[in-house]
Amino acid sequence: MTEHFQKIADRKDVPEGQSKVFEISGDKVALCNVDGKYYAVADLCSHDDGPLGEGELVGDQIECPRHGARFDLNTGAAMCLPAVMPIPTYAVEVRDQEIWIGARK
Repeated sequence: MTEHFQKIADRKDVPEGQSKVFEISGDKVALCNVDGKYYAVADLCSHDDGPLGEGELVGDQIECPRHGARFDLNTGAAMCLPAVMPIPTYAVEVRDQEIWIGARK
């Protein structure tokens, strides 16, 4: 079965080193640009439901602005306390200048 993707943004919408929150299928998703590579994760810290899309990108991790929990953008794994549970990640495809998001991984 082919995975369903939908367009979420254009490359210009999320500059390098930044993230931006979009809504897709009722879920808030933080789209992150790390050195021109795009990642998509749930905009919800597993520690206290903080807004990850407002957090800082540190390498290939995103840091929650509330308590400093960090998550791996590739896998969603919690990298440091206070978070211990992973966050959902989404498949991302770049098609020319468009960014498409697939189902949760």
